[in-house]
Amino acid sequence: MITNNPTILYVEDDPLLSEALTDKFTRDGFTILTAKNGEEGLATAVAQHPALILSDIIMPKMHGLEMLKQLRADPWGASVPVFILSNLSASPDIAEAKKYGVVEFIIKADFTLNEIVAKVSRLLVAS
Repeated sequence: MITNNPTILYVEDDPLLSEALTDKFTRDGFTILTAKNGEEGLATAVAQHPALILSDIIMPKMHGLEMLKQLRADPWGASVPVFILSNLSASPDIAEAKKYGVVEFIIKADFTLNEIVAKVSRLLVAS
């Protein structure tokens, strides 16, 4: 369990997945901010400065990679760690995400909630 209560922004349009992962992170000692689309995610990130951002790619209002591109143009957003959490496994999406400095590209179907939280925890503890 994390003891310093870092804040994570989770940008996800699937309410069931968002609720499940938010609950898991909260139980493990994180503060979670949520956004339902890329537009809301970008605004929340720039206003709240979370320690890490988890984001889906395919979302309404603003695509996750567009959100990431705009985030990286912001002075604060240029260096915040970002994990992509998506069901897209096509290499062009992964290559595009890596171009914008994504730390991890996680295929949702390949990982449990515990494994996702563990990956985030390892990064934040090492920071």
